[in-house]
Amino acid sequence: MFVEFKHALKRYIGQILGWGTGLALLGILLISVYDSMADQMDLYQEMVQNLPEGMMAFFGGQDVMATPEGFVAMEFFSYMPLILGIFAVQVGTGLLVRDEEEGILDLIMAHPVSRSALFLGRLGAFLLATGLILVIAWLGIVVPMNWSTMSLSLVEIARPFLSLYAVMVLFGTLGLLLSMVLPSRRWASMISGLVLVVGFFIDGLGELNENLENIAWLTPMHYYEHLEAFDGLNTGWLLGLFTVSLVFTGLAWWRYLRRDIRVAGEGGWKLNALNPLTVKK
Repeated sequence: MFVEFKHALKRYIGQILGWGTGLALLGILLISVYDSMADQMDLYQEMVQNLPEGMMAFFGGQDVMATPEGFVAMEFFSYMPLILGIFAVQVGTGLLVRDEEEGILDLIMAHPVSRSALFLGRLGAFLLATGLILVIAWLGIVVPMNWSTMSLSLVEIARPFLSLYAVMVLFGTLGLLLSMVLPSRRWASMISGLVLVVGFFIDGLGELNENLENIAWLTPMHYYEHLEAFDGLNTGWLLGLFTVSLVFTGLAWWRYLRRDIRVAGEGGWKLNALNPLTVKK
């Protein structure tokens, strides 16, 4: 398992550096922007007050920019699940099925490695790679704060990253599970991405629409904390996200141990098996 873990982690080095560096640079840019506008905060607040109320409600209200944590939450954390969710979904759905569709997985399984060791090794690499991306992004915010007027502690900045990590793990494991039960990776990616995007907008627009607010609790995004996390995380929500991820992982593992591995290419829906008129030969 450890050998497969190291091999899988090496495959993610480019993505770790790419995603992590890009987010770190974004954090550095945001800190510099905050410093440049600190002396003109009253003017900026007046501009924000003139924005549509519905638009600001999507991000947490018109007063959200009045504090350093509100600025970081709106300008960085508010849309991170949507951006990093793309990474989580793509890696999760391709964790095993990508090699299967390329005709490599059956060759790997020909070696003396168990299915469980392969599954857990690659899953562990995904979890670590995701964590490393967020650590690099965290450094992109906390390091330039040493030369900034923004006064937030290292722990305060780390809390929303922990909530973001839980959401990413959930969507990664959801993609992994769907890749085990659907005919192809592209189907798993499409459905996982649909859940991600729809959940993001339902939760955001729930502040404006009572009907959407009543169903927002069904989406994982409802339990993502960005602005609220600066004052303290809701441990129940955090543990709930990790628990659902564990359930998805267990189901995906169970399915992987029992499914036939394709030699190459995408699978089919096997609809003939559901037809009562089908005659088996």
